[in-house]
Amino acid sequence: MTTHTKSSPDASAQLLDVFKALANPVRLQVLQWLRDPDLHFPPDQAIADQHEVGVCVSHIQAKTGLAQSTVSAYMASLQRAGLVRSTRVGKWTHYRRDEERIAQLVDVLGRSL
Repeated sequence: MTTHTKSSPDASAQLLDVFKALANPVRLQVLQWLRDPDLHFPPDQAIADQHEVGVCVSHIQAKTGLAQSTVSAYMASLQRAGLVRSTRVGKWTHYRRDEERIAQLVDVLGRSL
Protein backbone atom coordinates (compact mmCIF):
# COMPACT_ATOMS: atom_id res chain seq x y z
CA MET A 1 0.00 0.00 0.00
CA THR A 2 1.39 3.37 -0.99
CA THR A 3 0.56 6.48 0.97
CA HIS A 4 0.47 9.88 -0.61
CA THR A 5 0.67 13.11 1.31
CA LYS A 6 -0.76 16.16 -0.31
CA SER A 7 0.66 19.56 0.35
CA SER A 8 -1.77 22.13 1.61
CA PRO A 9 -2.91 24.87 -0.76
CA ASP A 10 -1.06 27.36 1.46
CA ALA A 11 2.19 25.41 1.16
CA SER A 12 1.80 25.16 -2.60
CA ALA A 13 1.16 28.90 -2.89
CA GLN A 14 4.21 29.64 -0.74
CA LEU A 15 6.41 27.45 -2.88
CA LEU A 16 5.10 29.00 -6.09
CA ASP A 17 5.95 32.47 -4.79
CA VAL A 18 9.47 31.31 -3.94
CA PHE A 19 9.97 29.59 -7.29
CA LYS A 20 8.74 32.70 -9.13
CA ALA A 21 11.14 34.91 -7.17
CA LEU A 22 14.06 32.57 -7.81
CA ALA A 23 13.24 32.05 -11.50
CA ASN A 24 15.13 35.25 -12.30
CA PRO A 25 18.88 34.57 -12.40
CA VAL A 26 19.79 37.96 -10.92
CA ARG A 27 17.45 37.53 -7.95
CA LEU A 28 18.89 34.06 -7.37
CA GLN A 29 22.42 35.47 -7.56
CA VAL A 30 21.63 38.26 -5.09
CA LEU A 31 20.20 35.74 -2.63
CA GLN A 32 23.39 33.70 -2.97
CA TRP A 33 25.54 36.80 -2.42
CA LEU A 34 23.59 37.66 0.72
CA ARG A 35 24.45 34.27 2.19
CA ASP A 36 27.99 35.56 2.79
CA PRO A 37 27.77 39.35 2.52
CA ASP A 38 31.36 40.07 3.63
CA LEU A 39 32.68 37.95 0.77
CA HIS A 40 30.57 39.68 -1.88
CA PHE A 41 30.16 43.23 -0.58
CA PRO A 42 33.06 45.28 0.86
CA PRO A 43 32.53 45.41 4.65
CA ASP A 44 34.61 48.59 4.88
CA GLN A 45 32.00 50.40 2.78
CA ALA A 46 29.03 49.21 4.84
CA ILE A 47 27.24 51.80 6.96
CA ALA A 48 25.78 49.09 9.21
CA ASP A 49 26.62 45.51 10.21
CA GLN A 50 25.92 43.47 7.08
CA HIS A 51 25.02 40.36 9.08
CA GLU A 52 22.68 42.06 11.55
CA VAL A 53 21.13 44.78 9.38
CA GLY A 54 21.91 43.63 5.86
CA VAL A 55 23.52 44.97 2.72
CA CYS A 56 22.61 48.42 1.48
CA VAL A 57 20.51 48.36 -1.66
CA SER A 58 22.98 50.77 -3.29
CA HIS A 59 25.74 48.16 -2.90
CA ILE A 60 23.50 45.48 -4.39
CA GLN A 61 22.71 47.83 -7.26
CA ALA A 62 26.39 48.58 -7.87
CA LYS A 63 27.29 44.88 -7.92
CA THR A 64 24.47 43.95 -10.31
CA GLY A 65 25.00 46.96 -12.56
CA LEU A 66 21.23 47.34 -12.90
CA ALA A 67 19.06 50.42 -12.46
CA GLN A 68 18.01 51.29 -8.91
CA SER A 69 14.34 50.78 -9.78
CA THR A 70 15.04 47.29 -11.15
CA VAL A 71 17.02 46.27 -8.08
CA SER A 72 14.30 47.64 -5.79
CA ALA A 73 11.68 45.63 -7.68
CA TYR A 74 13.83 42.50 -7.49
CA MET A 75 14.38 42.91 -3.75
CA ALA A 76 10.64 43.50 -3.21
CA SER A 77 9.95 40.23 -5.02
CA LEU A 78 12.42 38.36 -2.80
CA GLN A 79 10.87 39.98 0.26
CA ARG A 80 7.30 39.06 -0.76
CA ALA A 81 8.49 35.46 -1.17
CA GLY A 82 9.85 35.58 2.39
CA LEU A 83 13.47 35.10 1.37
CA VAL A 84 14.86 38.43 2.60
CA ARG A 85 14.07 41.02 5.26
CA SER A 86 14.54 44.73 4.89
CA THR A 87 15.68 47.33 7.41
CA ARG A 88 15.80 51.08 6.92
CA VAL A 89 18.93 52.91 8.03
CA GLY A 90 18.41 56.59 7.38
CA LYS A 91 17.33 56.93 3.78
CA TRP A 92 18.80 53.57 2.75
CA THR A 93 17.18 50.16 2.76
CA HIS A 94 19.32 47.19 3.76
CA TYR A 95 18.51 43.56 2.93
CA ARG A 96 19.53 40.31 4.56
CA ARG A 97 18.43 36.74 4.09
CA ASP A 98 15.65 35.44 6.31
CA GLU A 99 17.40 32.21 7.26
CA GLU A 100 14.57 30.99 9.50
CA ARG A 101 12.01 31.44 6.73
CA ILE A 102 14.33 29.82 4.16
CA ALA A 103 14.70 26.79 6.46
CA GLN A 104 10.91 26.57 6.78
CA LEU A 105 10.51 26.71 3.01
CA VAL A 106 13.11 23.98 2.55
CA ASP A 107 11.12 21.86 5.02
CA VAL A 108 7.86 22.55 3.16
CA LEU A 109 9.56 21.68 -0.11
CA GLY A 110 10.88 18.42 1.33
CA ARG A 111 7.41 17.44 2.50
CA SER A 112 5.65 18.58 -0.68
CA LEU A 113 7.69 16.93 -3.42
